[in-house]
This record gives sequence, structure tokens and C-alpha cells, in this order.
Amino acid sequence: MLVLKTLSIEPMHGYGIALHLRQVTNDALQVEEGSLYPALYRMRQKGWIKAEWRQTPKGQRARYYAPTATGRRQLGLEQAGFAQALQAIELVMGHA
Repeated sequence: MLVLKTLSIEPMHGYGIALHLRQVTNDALQVEEGSLYPALYRMRQKGWIKAEWRQTPKGQRARYYAPTATGRRQLGLEQAGFAQALQAIELVMGHA
């Protein structure tokens, strides 16, 4: 969900995704390459994201990822499920 949300901002390469998540969470979430790239592969297999090779601002060649229409729909489903889970957790925590 967090990777799809990040890519909904703009297409990014893997390092950019990890850096964005680290920055917006004040280093609370640090996504390692060993987790990120397999997740990107699975999302491509499911048709949630597409990839294309581009030049980075520093002139390096990198694979940039962007959500597909299916991926944007999936993000909506993921966000709705997360909201429900968060609400349930808040109910439990409020009664503990």
C-alpha cells in the first residue's frame, strides 16, 4: 500500500521510493532493497505497476515505476482495508 501510494505521486525508481518513505516518516520506516525489489516484481506481475527505463537526474539509467489503472484501484482497496483495521484497533485500544 505504501509503495503504491508513493508511486501515485510520481513515477520513481527503487531508491527514490525507499528514500521517499524514509523522509516522509522521519526514518520510522526504512524499506530495504531485499524487500522492496521483490515487492515491485510481484506488483508488476499482478499488473498494479508498470516499469520503464529512464535516466536519473544524475545521468544514471534506472527502472522507473508507476501505477497502472489496476494499481490505482488496488490502492483504493488497500486504503479502505487499512482504515477499517485502524478503526478496529482504535476500538480495542479504547476499551483496554
